[in-house]
Parts: sequence; C-alpha cells; structure tokens
Amino acid sequence: MANTFNLHFYLFDNSDSSWYLLYMDKIITYLDGKKVEAEYLGLYKSLASYDGKSYSDNPTVGLLVNGKLKSLSERIEAKGDIESVKLFSSLGKRIYRKTLTLLLSYASSLVYPRRPLSIGHSLGDGYYFRYEDSPSFSISDLKDAMNNIVKKKTEIANVVLSHEDAIRYAEENAQSETKELLESINQSGYEFTKCGSYLQLYTEPVLPDFSIVTLWDLMEYEGGLLLRYPQSRSIEKILPFTDNKLLFSVFEESRKNEEALNINSLGDLNISIANGSIKDVIRLMEAQQRRKIIKIADMINDKKSARLIFIAGPSSSGKTTFSLKLADELKILGKKAIKISLDDYYKPRAEVPKDESGDYDYEVLEALKTDLFEENVKDLLSGKGVHLPSFSFIKQETIFSKQEFKMDDNTYLIIEGIHGLNPHLLPDLDPSLSFKIYISALTLLNLDSSTRISTTDNRILRRIVRDNRTRGFDAIETLNRWPSVERGEKNHIFPYQNNADVMINSALDYELAILAPKAIPLLRRVKKEDKDAYPSAQRLLSFLSFISPADSTLVPSDSILREFIGSSVYGAV
Repeated sequence: MANTFNLHFYLFDNSDSSWYLLYMDKIITYLDGKKVEAEYLGLYKSLASYDGKSYSDNPTVGLLVNGKLKSLSERIEAKGDIESVKLFSSLGKRIYRKTLTLLLSYASSLVYPRRPLSIGHSLGDGYYFRYEDSPSFSISDLKDAMNNIVKKKTEIANVVLSHEDAIRYAEENAQSETKELLESINQSGYEFTKCGSYLQLYTEPVLPDFSIVTLWDLMEYEGGLLLRYPQSRSIEKILPFTDNKLLFSVFEESRKNEEALNINSLGDLNISIANGSIKDVIRLMEAQQRRKIIKIADMINDKKSARLIFIAGPSSSGKTTFSLKLADELKILGKKAIKISLDDYYKPRAEVPKDESGDYDYEVLEALKTDLFEENVKDLLSGKGVHLPSFSFIKQETIFSKQEFKMDDNTYLIIEGIHGLNPHLLPDLDPSLSFKIYISALTLLNLDSSTRISTTDNRILRRIVRDNRTRGFDAIETLNRWPSVERGEKNHIFPYQNNADVMINSALDYELAILAPKAIPLLRRVKKEDKDAYPSAQRLLSFLSFISPADSTLVPSDSILREFIGSSVYGAV
C-alpha cells in the first residue's frame, strides 16, 4: 500500500516578516485588509460573493491581486494582498464593457456561425460593429440570443491553446484577423476567453459569467450595430441616444484609408514590419494625412472672412504639429500665419486650480492666463505688435519672445489648445472671423476583429512618451494625472466638438509600432506600490506585447508623430 503524506509548506513574506501557511490546498491571504482562507487553485470568484448578485447591487467584478487586475474566473495560485474591484468603479466599468462586447460576439457566433463581426470605434456611449460580408442582420435575433445567454448565466473561463490549436480554431471559425495576429507573433501558446464553444483572444479581465450583464442596448446604425452601455454620469440606466454624424464620418473616412493600404488589423501591421513593407506603409499613411490637411487649408482659404483658426482636441491629439503643418499649406496658398499655443498661457503651478482630489488641474480653462490671451488676440487683430509668451513646464515660468508679431489682411492667427472650441475663451468674438477645427487620434486599428484598441490608450501612450521627453515626467506621473485629463476632456472639450467646421483624425495606424518600444521601458518602471497607476501600466504592457517594433527613423521629420517621439523638423514642439 502506498504511503500518504500531509504536506505543509511554509511561505516566508519578506514584506512584513510574517509566515503564511499553505495546508495542501489552503492559502491564508488578505482581502480588503482582512485575513481570509482560500482554496489553492480555487477561483477568485470564491472570495467575491458574486453569485446571486445583480447589476444594481454594484457587486465585486474583479480583484486587484498585488496591484494587478485579475478576473474572478482566474485561479488562486499564491498569497497576495487583494482588493475588491466594484462594478461602478473605473476598473469595474471597464470589465463590464469588455464583457458586454464578448456577449455580442458570442451571440453573433450562435446566430450567424462563421460570419465575421468586427468591432469598430467607440461612438458616444457605445461601440460600433459591422458585418464584413454584408449589412444584412436581425437586431431582434441578436438581442434574443444575448438575453438568453444572460438568462442562462453562461460561464466564462480562461483557457490556454497551443499555437497550432489556436490557428486551427481561428481558421475553422473565420477569424482571419486573429489568425494573422497569432502568426505574426508566433508564440508557443495563447490565452483565450471561452464561453460555450466560442473562443476570443484574452487581452484583459472579464466577468466570470454573464448573469449581471443586463444593462445595455443594441440598435442599428449606419449599416452596422451600435452596442450601447451605461455612462459614468448615468450608471444605472441607458440615456437617450445622441447622434454624432460628423465624428462617424471621420471614422468612416479613416476606415476606407485603412482598406486602401490593406492595413486592417494589428496582424497586418506586424506582417508589414516583418516583410519590410512598413516603409511604404508609413510613406502612404503620411501622404493620406497630408491630403486631409491640404483640403482643410483650401476650405479656410475659401472662407474669405476668416482671420482666426481655432484648433482643439483632447490631450495628445497632435494639435501643435498639425497647426504648423496647416500653416505650411496656407503659405503655399500665399497666406501668412502666426501660431499661438494655449499651452504657452499656462499659469505657474502654484496658481493652477486643484481638483477634488487635491491635484493640480491643468485641464480647466482657469489654468490659463485668459486675460493675457485675450489682450494678445485683440492687439494682433488691430494690427499692433505683440511679444508672444512661451511657457516652460520644467522651469514653470513664462518667457516672452524677442520677436514682435504683427498681423495684416493676408495673415491668419492659428490658435491651438484643448480649449480652442470653448466659447468662453473669447466670448465676444464675431463668429464670421473664425474657422474651427477639431482634431483627435481616432484609432481604428484593432488587435483582431473582436478586440479594439482604445483611442484613449493610443493617446495615453503618446503622452507617456512625450511627457518623459519634454517635461521630465515618468509614466507613473502621467498615468496618475490621466483621470484628471479625462475629466477635463469630458467637461471642456467633447461638449464643443460639434461646433467645429471640420474634424480630422491624427492617428497613424503604424504609430503603435513606433511608440511601443519607447513606452514599454517607462511602463515597466511602474511598480505595484504605485496603486492607481500599476493596473493601467500592466494592461498597457499586456496589449503592447502583441505589437512588433518598427524603426523610428522611418518616421518623416514633419510627421505629427514626431511631436511625441522627438526630432521634429518643427523643433521642440
């Protein structure tokens, strides 16, 4: 008869010099500061009191384990300091939205097997999806399938597939973009999210089942579907739909540009880097963007009364370089331009208002010397000479130019900054004097057909790289400041975007391959002690691991991307 043993493993924790005891299948750990006992290799769900909860209960939907966000369907493999993530928190809402997109993809696979459904851009309070083969589909059939999945409380699990099995599954289920991505990174295995027989490449945590995914709406929109979710300002109900046709038209124009260059997903981009065609991709993408800028310059020239050109958009949209490139195109038309950046009107840090968390809020209009700005604009319009300011973020001081600037009848004043479309910036301005442009990095490139790359993440990466280069910030400071940036955008930028005469997308689909190798070392410096920044850094590192790096010397010196990575022909923008 074989001998049996009761094994006791003692794990020493250097952080507090205490002993933790693992009895065969038990782990003693801490949850929200309280000591708890957990099953070794059990599910984190067992710690969350998730079962039986509803959406309105604001249940625990994930856990921060040693600072890293974990799904409740993941297994407990070691002790750790664990914090609950509630549904209505920022991380909880992200988990819910990711699970909601999984719900639609799974339902579509049941209603329309082997029919590719691609997730697209965000639009207001929803995500835009389209079927690649035709615009024919039944909203009611998809809704019924989604509701049935929720009613059955279908479980969601994480599974690992070998490279060969993953490729085979993607081929058999018409997931061509997933297949291209996996072939381009060529790892031995991959983690997938599984519900029923449907598999989706795992990129970030989702719920352990669909039981609480009850608040959403699905509607037809412009030949596709709009999957709507509750917004932060109305977390317990779906608000009436507000259309944004101008923004949608910009996304559609960008999608057609992608198709023209045959770069429709991250796999396509990785392949172009591997085979060397990336240099042609970069050249043509830059040419597409220049054509847009030329068209805008012609529109401005056609508006004979325009004297002031306002350029606004969210953080890291490339406003500064765009304004300089636009000035170049206006010069070709025989016009002159004087450029003003609202960033040069910042107050010193000590005078900047603080937000509700006590942090300096650089996103509010009150952070600017608006009185000086108004005085400068009025003087320039009247033909007076002006010495324009320049603000150093590192030195926290304003320096005035030695050169005196003057406008004549053939001169435009280009004003760029996040508040460029805010009517409170120059409240008494005659509207006939202005031409308004909204710019944003509206990323369309997806990891694959079911996993989008957030436009916000693209802008965060731009800002991390730029802030480190120009302001001496590390990634921790940029990530910690980002919630304030987003609040500022929601309050001071997005409400005015439809005041624009034209919108332009500054995203370049190749740019993630340039930003990734620069951002990754900065993100790796974010440690678990940096509690708010660490989960975001880990999530960004996870998605950046799918991206092949490209040579930054291929980026033209006048590219908008140079505003973030440096060596711009326009100098230190």
